[in-house]
Order: sequence, then structure tokens, then C-alpha cells
Amino acid sequence: MALRIGDVADESAAVQATGLPELDRVLGGGLVAGSVTLLGGEPGIGKSTLLLQLAAKASEASRRALYVSGEESIGQIRMRADRLGATQSELWLVAATSLTEVLAHLDDVEPDLVIVDSVQTLQSPAHTSAPGSVVQVRECAHVLVQEAKRRGIAFLLVGHVTKEGALAGPRVLEHVVDTVLEFEGERHHELRLLRASKHRFGPTCEVGLMQMDESGLAPVGNPSGLFLADRVAQVSGSAVVPTVDGNRPLLVELQALVAPSSLATPRRSASGVDHGRLAMLLAVLERRVGLPLSSSEVYALAVGGAKVIDPGADAALALAVASSLTDRPLAEDLVVIGEVGLGGELRHVSHTNRRLAEASRMGFRRAIVPHASGGAPEGLTILRAPTLAAAVQLAEVGPG
Repeated sequence: MALRIGDVADESAAVQATGLPELDRVLGGGLVAGSVTLLGGEPGIGKSTLLLQLAAKASEASRRALYVSGEESIGQIRMRADRLGATQSELWLVAATSLTEVLAHLDDVEPDLVIVDSVQTLQSPAHTSAPGSVVQVRECAHVLVQEAKRRGIAFLLVGHVTKEGALAGPRVLEHVVDTVLEFEGERHHELRLLRASKHRFGPTCEVGLMQMDESGLAPVGNPSGLFLADRVAQVSGSAVVPTVDGNRPLLVELQALVAPSSLATPRRSASGVDHGRLAMLLAVLERRVGLPLSSSEVYALAVGGAKVIDPGADAALALAVASSLTDRPLAEDLVVIGEVGLGGELRHVSHTNRRLAEASRMGFRRAIVPHASGGAPEGLTILRAPTLAAAVQLAEVGPG
């Protein structure tokens, strides 16, 4: 029977904190009973470590957790749990790939939290295709979602990713679950980022920051300080930009190196910043600012394993390139904000006040911003630049 929306009972789901602050931040407070969450990430990034710590925290809170592994033996999981200090009495382990066997363990253990690592290893007896096939993944996911709703148990499923970083398997996998989390980072850096690309119980605008060390994953209390910890002052080619990732302001150092090239087509390399965006900025610097870059190799880097896709970082990256070309360092207490247009203009970006507040908190005293930007927090001097050429002059990194 159809009901008016005002007649529908409010069944707001109770959120249970996980005990992992950064995961709770992304989930809007914690896990919801009966929900199904899909976690994706590259191999070796730390998905199993994160979920084992989650299971241990649930056990500490007297909630029974069942960890189903289709890729490791329970002995291997126990070794990792010992290393992480995650050996808890209410944490149950089982190595299984049969969906029927997994459902039987749900009846035996009666858990409050179930972790399946990974959904691509499960096989339903209703189909003869191999584990990981489209049919198997779709069938197993549907059954687990139904069990989660029926039993009121929170499920977390690990999903494999393709070489492009997208979740492997049928797209229906992402549609049937309640939440899709993406675990990102560089394997050779300690920083890990957790985002929600889908979340039925809250917004998807938060980002969780964690640091991987020998004892597992720990929250990053001061991410801006982490990114700027090894910054060397008075070196040309370096600029600091206050970015916004989700709702969190972060200060990131962008570096550029301009070097002469003997090649007919000089090399341009970008790490942590968009290659196409770098190419556009180089064209604007040459055409609108008059900097000779066409015969030079240009290398750009977001320091510390950060990935900067914020258009508000355009001006900082352009000034880092100009600084390297002229070998004139930017001031140590200066940050730069602004999107660069093809006409060479600096455009206003969102959350400018929050960006500047974070810069002031970290001890910066001056900021180059687009002309249309608002005021600044106390202790921070604003330098307004209508164009990229004006910003180059304000930063004193132009030629001559």
C-alpha cells in the first residue's frame, strides 16, 4: 500500500562507532546494523590491516566479530593480529570460500560484525562458474546483502580493483551495497586516504587520513604538519597551497623543476598532480606571462604521496614552475590559492576562508589569492592578484 511521506514511520538507523576515528569520520559516526559496506583498494595498501583493526575494536566493545578469509589461512591472520595487538576473545576467524559454509558460520557464531575478505573469492553452489566471475560475484553479493538485512548484522566486503583502480567485477556490486569505500595511497609512503564514493546513511564529502607503520594504521592528527614536515626553506621551485579534500583543509607542498632539454620534444612529468593540468599551466605561463618554457623539461610533484586534484592549486603549481625557471625561491611564509584560466586570470575557489584559516594555524603570514576572494583571518596578510602574471610579480619569481 502506498503511503504519504508524512505517514511513513521514521526508522532512523542507529549508528555504532567503530573505535577507529578516521573511519567513523568517513561513515558519519560509524556502522549501521544491517548495512553492507564494500571496501576497495590496490593490493598491499592495507585493507586487511584496517579491517582486522576494526574487528578487534568491535571485540573490545563486547561485540562479536567474524572475519571470513578466502585468501589467507587463519594462522596468517593470527600472525598479523599479534603484530597489530588485535588478538581479542570475541574475534572469530574462519577460512572459507563456499557461500553455504559462510552462512553456516553465521548461525554458529551469531556475530554482530562480519568481514569477508574478499567477495571475489566466494562461490555459490547455485552456479558452476569460477569464483570471481560476474555471475558468482553478483549472486554472492545479493545473498550477503539479504542476510545482513534479515539478521541486522553489519557486513564489510573487500573488493578487488582493476589496474585502473576501479572496483573489479559487475557494477551491480556497487549498486546493491549501502556504502562504497575507497582506500588510497602510495605503497612506498605511509599516508593512506579513505573516502566514500557512495553512502546511503550520510554524506560522501569526508576524507579519513591514516598513517601506516609497523603497528598498523593510526589516525593522522595534523595532516598539514605531516605534509610539510620535511620542507626545506629558500629552495626554488617550491610552493605551498592550502587545498580542501572533502571537508578537511590540508596544506600541501608542490615542487617543480625546470631544466634545459636537448630533445625535440622536452619531457614533462607529473606525480601527484594532473598531467593535463600541468601542460595547460605551462602553456599559460608561456603565452600570458612570457616565461620561456617550450624548450625546457618540467617535472612537477606533490610531496609526501599526496594527490592534488583541487583546481585551487593551479596558481601554486604555476608559481613553483616560475620559481624554478628563474631560480628565485618563494617566501617561506607565503601560501598561494587560485584557479588559473586560459586567459591567465586567477579565479576564486571554494572554501577560501577555511584554507586561509589552516594556513594561519600552521604559521604562514601571507597569501596570494584571486582578486575576488574575501577577507583573511587575523595575522594573515592578503595579496590580491587578478592574473597569474600579477601573482608572479607579487611572489617576486618573475624574470629580471
